[in-house]
Amino acid sequence: MLMSPGCPGGMLVFIISGLVILAYCSQASNERTYQEVVWAVCGKLTGVLCEVAIAVYTFGTCIAFLIIIGDQQDKIIAVMAKQPEGASGGLWYTDRKFTISLTAFFFILPLSIPREIGFQKYASFLSVVGTWYVTAIIIIKYIWPDREMTPGDILTRPASWMAVFNAMPTICFGFQCHVSSVPVFNSMRQPEVKTWGGVVTAAMIIALAVYMGTGICGFLTFGAAVDPDVLLSYPSEDVAVAVARAFIILSVLTSYPILHFCGRAVVEGLWLRYQGTPVEEDVGRERRRRLLQTLVWFLLTLLLALFIPDIGKVISVIGGLAACFIFVFPGLCLIQAKLSEMEEVKPASWWALVSYGVLLVTLGAFIFGQTTANAIFVDLLA
Repeated sequence: MLMSPGCPGGMLVFIISGLVILAYCSQASNERTYQEVVWAVCGKLTGVLCEVAIAVYTFGTCIAFLIIIGDQQDKIIAVMAKQPEGASGGLWYTDRKFTISLTAFFFILPLSIPREIGFQKYASFLSVVGTWYVTAIIIIKYIWPDREMTPGDILTRPASWMAVFNAMPTICFGFQCHVSSVPVFNSMRQPEVKTWGGVVTAAMIIALAVYMGTGICGFLTFGAAVDPDVLLSYPSEDVAVAVARAFIILSVLTSYPILHFCGRAVVEGLWLRYQGTPVEEDVGRERRRRLLQTLVWFLLTLLLALFIPDIGKVISVIGGLAACFIFVFPGLCLIQAKLSEMEEVKPASWWALVSYGVLLVTLGAFIFGQTTANAIFVDLLA
């Protein structure tokens, strides 16, 4: 489906404001993770709901990342093994389940074990460069297409307004970085909300340019026949696209540990709270718990990724949760932060910010409800 550039462009305002709100509340509450900020600002009930949502979302995202690795490896291995396009069967070491498992055990698992994620900044830089390369290749392939590439039907407008809303999970999934944003904000040398606002604005504009360039040019190249994972639409033997696939794998290899770190932190907090043990009194067992939690998380996500080959089904389910992290929880934090102020006379800016918080919560709740219902009744029960 082709969407107007104004749709994700307009959402960028809400996405950036949510990141700034979270940084402000993190600084005000002196908390260092997303869930801790929500706990401190919004209270126990909202905090628990947030933790459960983060655990489910990060778990589902890790599954999606492993599926992406498998998709790209299939194409690369097909060229290396000189297998015909779409051929079935093959040697055991080219089997999708084996290659995903091998990559996951040798690269993802070691990167997921460390307690902190600061070392990821070096690998993440390479993944950013790789993302730019992928976008450039797709744009170039659209401008100078190969002769055998013939686009299918190109839709000029969505079939219905429901089709627009059904695209929301993918948009939210693509732009959702809010869960990991609070640890990243606090890892800055000098965490300041004003500086953070400039950083995330630049980052989101770059992300928008990358997504729009990739999405529009990929769609115009293949039309309605385009694969949800656009690189899968290109021939396996294309060398430039094969390099792009390798970059995508690199990007996912560095992204999985970051999302896992956020999910593991939530599981750790829920476990300690259930046991009634303060974190500072249980440091001696932290390493053993971390290893066990990481191994269980890793094995479960790997097992599910091996038997769920369609990434679209995963995104449709967790995309609604992404809207909660972008809209609902930041909106609730903003409302509670303003309500806690003790000013007797509320200025116009106070009412404007509270109203904006209400708008964020309402919009996020609508997107979550609509997309989740659609995922259950259309994608899962179909």
